[in-house]
Amino acid sequence: MRFLMMVIHEPAAPDAVTKVEAVAKMAEYNKALQKAGVLLALDGLFPPSTAARISYADGKATVTNGPFTETKEVIGGYWIIQVRSREEAIEWAKRAPLSNNAVIEVRQIREMPNLPEDVQRAAEGFEHRNVVH
Repeated sequence: MRFLMMVIHEPAAPDAVTKVEAVAKMAEYNKALQKAGVLLALDGLFPPSTAARISYADGKATVTNGPFTETKEVIGGYWIIQVRSREEAIEWAKRAPLSNNAVIEVRQIREMPNLPEDVQRAAEGFEHRNVVH
């Protein structure tokens, strides 16, 4: 089973500096995921001020560039892990060395066998899963 673990936190001040100690702790955590053989992918994300949101109405796409005025929480990064169960994914998330008020949301990635057969047939011939080992 694959799971997405998203780091959610309050938006950082524009002049916030990443602390070396925090990066070192996170690197150790990432190495532990890798050593256990569960890590498929991970990345940190640039802040919402560099993002764009595309919304849709009446078949038309509208682009809004960041920063976004109502942002109370942002996704700062993510891991994709492959484990045996939801409980195992939660255990890995609980070990992450995050600062106060940060949250990790753990969500199972929908696999083709989880979908109804008619949906699977409609998607036949399209392989979209690129997994890094």
